[in-house]
Amino acid sequence: MVDLNSSLSALNGTVERLEGGLDHLESTMHSLDDLAKRLIALVEPVEAIVERIDYIVSVGETAMAPLSMTEHAVRGVLDRLRNRTAH
Repeated sequence: MVDLNSSLSALNGTVERLEGGLDHLESTMHSLDDLAKRLIALVEPVEAIVERIDYIVSVGETAMAPLSMTEHAVRGVLDRLRNRTAH
């Protein structure tokens, strides 16, 4: 009977430590949840800025495409003229 009481006391101590550990885990999870909410609030404006920059870059690329094609055509003509005079 003494051994049973001793075992039950040890089990009770273990359960109490487990309960304390679970309480600590719960508070840690709440802290992480709060941190995640704050990070989301911080990231959303940055995402909006990145979307605007991406749009500006795509407009710039679209505007530069005809100029790039013209440059390529002029370089091709100049290369042919150089090669023609060399022969």
